[in-house]
Amino acid sequence: MAGERKQQILQALAKMLEAPKREKITTAALAAKLEVSEAALYRHFANKAQMFEGLISFIEETIFGLINKISSEETEGLRQVHRIISMLLLFAEKNPGMTRVLIGDALVNEDEKLQLRINQLYDRIEVTLKQSLRIAETQTGSQGNAEAQANLIICYVIGRWQQYAKSGFKRKPTELLAQQLPSLL
Repeated sequence: MAGERKQQILQALAKMLEAPKREKITTAALAAKLEVSEAALYRHFANKAQMFEGLISFIEETIFGLINKISSEETEGLRQVHRIISMLLLFAEKNPGMTRVLIGDALVNEDEKLQLRINQLYDRIEVTLKQSLRIAETQTGSQGNAEAQANLIICYVIGRWQQYAKSGFKRKPTELLAQQLPSLL
């Protein structure tokens, strides 16, 4: 039951983050949405930072679970990169509240360790992209700069996430993807 309640709190927090207008989310507002007392929230989380850590953990588990699946299913490096980019953009599109966490929007005025954790997530994704690009170089015999290209791709993805959130979730991250991918790859 405690794990279920924790999940409900995190889902409610993610739902509140989906609101196009950026309002500071307070534990009082979260408790009101769940129709519980603030004390009930604090029985499951020591503070709001722990709630955001829970969302970040969900994001990490989901994204890296999908990346591992892509890497094991797809042997061709460029196809791995293509699928990873598509997955990252689709994840944001399906989870607007999580997108606000991914771009750090929801973390403003929160514990700075949370933003550091998101930055580490970006770094891990970039390393994965670099590995896939190196596989592609080996497979095609081409010499590129996997490090620079992986950085460009992660900047593109973060930019698409930003645009999605800043548009009030109207500009889909995947729009124009088919036309833009050839320029990235």
